[in-house]
Amino acid sequence: MIVCVCRRVNDKTIAQAARCGMSFDDIQIDMGVATQCGQCESSARAVWMQCRPSQPTAHLSRQPPVEHPAHAPA
Repeated sequence: MIVCVCRRVNDKTIAQAARCGMSFDDIQIDMGVATQCGQCESSARAVWMQCRPSQPTAHLSRQPPVEHPAHAPA
């Protein structure tokens, strides 16, 4: 569904950006959402709020455990 008619931005695009951690300000700057007539701002913010991560995700990498000299095999 088109959310921002002026810039032709749909809800899926806003949702994907939100899931990637973009702030609403970033979405406005990158896509122009709610920067022209402003009629879409409440709808665009609602989509963004529903799809943004509730807490930041830690990017962890899986690494083998570090062996300490006291526990190393002899």
